[in-house]
Amino acid sequence: MKPARLSPADVIRVGGVGLRTRPMRAFLSALGIAIGIAAMVAVVGISSSSGAELDRTLSALGTNLLTVGPGQTILGEEAELPLEAESMIERVGGVEAVTAIGRVDDASVYRSEHIPEAKTGGVVAYAARADLLDTVGAALRSGVWLNPATERFPSVVLGSATAERLGVGAAGPDTQVVIGGVRFTVIGVLDAVPLASELDSAALIGWPAAAKWLDFDEHATTVYTRSVESRLETVRDVLAATANPEAPNEVEVSRPSDALAAKQATSQAFAGLLLGVGAVALLVGGVGVANTMVISVLERRPEIGLRRALGATRGQIRTQFLAESLLLSALGGAGGVILGAVVTIGYAAYSNWPWVIPPWALAGGLAATLVIGGIAGLYPAVRAARLSPTEALTVC
Repeated sequence: MKPARLSPADVIRVGGVGLRTRPMRAFLSALGIAIGIAAMVAVVGISSSSGAELDRTLSALGTNLLTVGPGQTILGEEAELPLEAESMIERVGGVEAVTAIGRVDDASVYRSEHIPEAKTGGVVAYAARADLLDTVGAALRSGVWLNPATERFPSVVLGSATAERLGVGAAGPDTQVVIGGVRFTVIGVLDAVPLASELDSAALIGWPAAAKWLDFDEHATTVYTRSVESRLETVRDVLAATANPEAPNEVEVSRPSDALAAKQATSQAFAGLLLGVGAVALLVGGVGVANTMVISVLERRPEIGLRRALGATRGQIRTQFLAESLLLSALGGAGGVILGAVVTIGYAAYSNWPWVIPPWALAGGLAATLVIGGIAGLYPAVRAARLSPTEALTVC
């Protein structure tokens, strides 16, 4: 008599017997798979979301900002840009906007005169042009920016980190800081500036006020330029020689958006490491599934013997336990995918990023669980199929 064939529904039903009869063991085994998959999906999702945030930032701020600063002389000393550097750069074809800041030496920044001189907080005083804000793509958190009137008086705009270090919550006519022994009124506080991070820890003073109150020598230390995108590389090639024709080797030209891209590449490399950790966790979860299935075969030998005595073939027994392993892994994989997606969305929302979860990460996570489940359940399934009815029933 030919044995009855098992339909796919029958395979799923008999494969779920072991999961229903031992739910806690099944849950713990699936949890190991879920943790590995969740880690992998979350790492890929957070990395992709970070990349989307970088693209959004660069799209908003532009990639056509170039900075020009002094390098070093042949003697290893810090060079100095000529006073005419800004005006000469303005003449370069393709340059749309030029602005600058100049470091004010010997002008420490304090919250009040009562702060010890040793506690500078890493804040640097800079003279700033009135058009700096628009050129570098900065935004005000509170207050106003320097204008033709305030740039001539002891007024200051603080970077985001500077305001935090000095304990300044918001700008106001009664809020003052001490710069170089002179009291300056805080008229504005900046948000973080992604393309000009040096401004975050700066105290920005009007160019004329810095010269009048702090003996500023009016030499620019960083010149910011916006150029036509299509001519950016051409402009970049001539900036050094234009800024300092006598010593172009003492000029450094950089593109801030390249630094952001390099930071993203570093994050991607770190994400690859975390992805490997997730893969190890998944492998450990697979070992847990294999262990669970081996124990299940040992405990259910009477059941196996009875089914064999009633006419079940070796192939049907093998299919039953393999299906149980696949179901166990699939449940863990589905839970891991959901958990990984929730972690990604939550982290992106907390960081104010757009959340991105590549479809291949979800599909790959589920596929990986099925592969792990198949491999983990293969040996226990084969072992169960090899049991003869008499051998299995002897334990009853």
